[in-house]
Amino acid sequence: MAGESSARVIGIIGGSGVYDIEGLTNKRWERVDSPFGAPSDELLRGELNGQPMVFLPRHGRGHRIPPSDINFRANIDALKRAGVTEVISVSAVGSLREHLRPGMFVIVDQFIDRTFARDKSFFGTGLVAHVSMAHPVCHRLGDHIEAAAREAGIEVARGGTYLVMEGPQFSSLAESELYRSWNCDVIGMTNMPEAKLAREAEMCYATVAMVTDFDCWHPNHDDVTVDAIVKVLLSNADNARDMVRKLAPRLQSDAGAATCGCRTALEHALITPPEARDPELVQRLDAVAGRLLNPR
Repeated sequence: MAGESSARVIGIIGGSGVYDIEGLTNKRWERVDSPFGAPSDELLRGELNGQPMVFLPRHGRGHRIPPSDINFRANIDALKRAGVTEVISVSAVGSLREHLRPGMFVIVDQFIDRTFARDKSFFGTGLVAHVSMAHPVCHRLGDHIEAAAREAGIEVARGGTYLVMEGPQFSSLAESELYRSWNCDVIGMTNMPEAKLAREAEMCYATVAMVTDFDCWHPNHDDVTVDAIVKVLLSNADNARDMVRKLAPRLQSDAGAATCGCRTALEHALITPPEARDPELVQRLDAVAGRLLNPR
């Protein structure tokens, strides 16, 4: 059944600068249908030194889809159907801290979700589940990302809180100062509900937040503009690709991946008893929760 392969497959969610990696072989774009609608784009499959990789352009090729219109459920479901076990989310963020400068990478470990216009769960009426989000990212995966980034010579900070706003507009000054008072470190528009859905799908998930600017709180920094963000994004593209190249062999040789707790996140999360479950919803969840709903 979809999503139950024991092979380790690395999934990268990000922009075109991330998936254009030297050394990626057997490249092919593949359409993956999801019962939750259309993903942002086709999936790019390939191999990096023998390690299977799957890339998904979060906003679609050409950056066509704004944050609020991304079908996060279809994206995560499609990756699960493609056999992905580890998800590395690469995203642009603004900095809320002086020491987190543009060009730095931040491996965040917490989120505050301020989005309000997005479907945030695969489950619902007819099959209810409650997964823990106390620790929303995979620490094991974060360790490998940190080591790969440092090996690539990237200035990286480990740990931090990512405030996820709805967008597409940037923050007001009052909002930026509010989030700073909450001890948030970076701000962006894309990693929620992505992280929640990856947890429900029992996939290891980690975020690499690439700082493109200081948010508008900074007194000596120009107001955020798309041109400024794109300039830093382009300069970060080489670093992101180098990090992924160095990350692949580390994950490939990780003997502890198969027993990672992320892989059993639904174990005690399903509340609705079997006799009360909606058969149609159960069918839609064949990839996300098939391990428990349709055991072999």
